[in-house]
Amino acid sequence: MPTLDLRATTLAREHVAHAHDHHQLILATSGATELSIEGHGERITGSRGCLIPCARHHEYQGDGRNRTFVLDIPAATLPTLRDGGEIQRLFEGPRFFGVPARLNRLADSLMQQLELCPALHNEIAALLLRALYLHLQSRPLDATGLAGPTGLDGRLDMSRLDAWIDRHLADEIRVDRLAALCALSVGHFHARFRERTGMTPLAYVQRRRLEHARTLVNHSGLSLGHIASLVGFRDQGSFSRAYRRQFAIAPSRERRRD
Repeated sequence: MPTLDLRATTLAREHVAHAHDHHQLILATSGATELSIEGHGERITGSRGCLIPCARHHEYQGDGRNRTFVLDIPAATLPTLRDGGEIQRLFEGPRFFGVPARLNRLADSLMQQLELCPALHNEIAALLLRALYLHLQSRPLDATGLAGPTGLDGRLDMSRLDAWIDRHLADEIRVDRLAALCALSVGHFHARFRERTGMTPLAYVQRRRLEHARTLVNHSGLSLGHIASLVGFRDQGSFSRAYRRQFAIAPSRERRRD
C-alpha cells in the first residue's frame, strides 16, 4: 500500500521545474521559497504554505536557508486516512494558504520529532496532514482557486512586488502574474493597487522601468539601446519616447548634459 512520504529539507537556490504523480504539501518553519504553480506564484514562508495537486506543473527556488516540510501524498493513500475523502477535496486545485502561529509551532515541533524519531515517519506525516485539514476545512477559496491573502488589513506588500518587478524588468510583466503574487484575482488586485498607488499596475511598472533606466543613463557607459533592452523596451526608439514623456528630456540629451 502506498504510504505518505514526509521529509524535512532545505530547498536550495537552484531553480527547479517539474510535475509529479502525487499530491504535495509544502510547509516551511523558517526561511523562504519562491514557488509558482501553473503561473500562480507565492512565497512559501513560516506564515504561508501551499498544496500542489498531482500532475500540476510547478516551479520553485529556495533561499538556501529555509527549513521546509515536503509531504508527498499518493492519491491511493487518501482513502485509508481519517477524513480521507474530505482531505482529497483540498487537492481539487492548487492552493496557497495562511499558516497561523499555532500551526507553524506544531510543524516546527513535528520537524524535530521526525529528525529524532524517523521510525514515527508515517504517524507524524498523518498528524501534520490532519492538522492542516482541520485548519483549512472552513477557509473559502477566492475566484482563482487560491486562498486569499492573510494580512490583517489586506494591504499589498509593495516591497515584495517592487523586488519581483526589479528582477524581471527585461521580461514581459503581466498584471495576472502580479495579482498571483498577492494571491488575488486580477480585478481585486487592480482595484487595490490603484487605491494604494494612484495608478494602474502597468503604469507603475512602466515608471519603475524608466526610473531604473535613468540611473543607468546617468551612471553607466551602456549604450541607450542596451539600456532599453535591460529595462524591457523592444527598441531604442520606443524607449526614448517613453523616457521623454516621463522626464521631459530625451535620454541622449540628459546624458550629454551630465
